[in-house]
Amino acid sequence: METPTGIVSALITGCLVGLLGRLAVPARRRVPIGALMTVLIGLLGAALGLVVASGIDAGWFLTLLLQVAVAAVLVLLVSSAGGRGRR
Repeated sequence: METPTGIVSALITGCLVGLLGRLAVPARRRVPIGALMTVLIGLLGAALGLVVASGIDAGWFLTLLLQVAVAAVLVLLVSSAGGRGRR
């Protein structure tokens, strides 16, 4: 994989996984975060989910589910660290 292509595909994957992770978290539980934070959460979720999936020899669909689940947990962690929840 060439470096520019790898970077672009990683950013696209990060955006998609981050958005899916945000959608998986109920709206009342999440604090609004910016697009950059969504991409960062998506990249981290995709990487950690891939590590877990490769450890259990998962297929592509289970890998995607694990990546989104990790991103959703990260969204919850970032939202709780934000401290601006509704009362």
